[in-house]
Amino acid sequence: MKRSELNQIIDEAVDFCKEMKFLLPPFAFWTLEDWKTKGEEYKEILDNQMGWDITDFGSGDFQNVGLLIFVLRNGNFFNPKYAKPYCEKILVQDESQVLPTHFHWKKMEDIINRGGGTLMVALYNAINDDEWDELSPVQVSMDGRTFTVPAGEPFEVKPGESITLVPRQFHKFWAKPGNGKVLLGEVSTIADEAADNNFPEYSGRLPAIDEDVPPKYLIFNDYAILKNSSTWPNTWK
Repeated sequence: MKRSELNQIIDEAVDFCKEMKFLLPPFAFWTLEDWKTKGEEYKEILDNQMGWDITDFGSGDFQNVGLLIFVLRNGNFFNPKYAKPYCEKILVQDESQVLPTHFHWKKMEDIINRGGGTLMVALYNAINDDEWDELSPVQVSMDGRTFTVPAGEPFEVKPGESITLVPRQFHKFWAKPGNGKVLLGEVSTIADEAADNNFPEYSGRLPAIDEDVPPKYLIFNDYAILKNSSTWPNTWK
């Protein structure tokens, strides 16, 4: 993805959060110059993949296959220094923009429709890591109600509603066409974007970036570059 595209996507997400009256923390707005002034006291953000996250899953078509995420807080599977056993995110899902079918090996999550349009969800039971069962009904928990749905049959999560997704439960979702984009909340166990996502149809969870312009804001996979100024792209200098 082009850096200029990432900048625009984040700007649009900031505007949408303002429209939905969802307040982001200060580090959401730090520029590269701001980051250069931050010391060890902010290491938790870098170590725990907090902040902006944008992906098109290697599709090259973010408008139709993709997701924008902001990680507000997160623990860490691999570093006992960070004791939080939980994670919180917001996600912006645009109309007809699909989050592809996937599951998490460890993470259990609640996806909450915080406002905007209607979220459409389809669920499957896993046969194995690469296949899902298109026949067996799937057990669902929504806001204290437990029921079953047919495999792959889309159902609605309306503003204010939420759904619980358990490990190894294949799921995909998208914003219902004609109802506008959706602001989603996610409350979960620890999230590890590099190790705990299984997307059988796509392999590009963390996008390669064409540095056509300087970053307005950093995304979490920029942090490795931030730690070592000698590797900065020319546009960052």
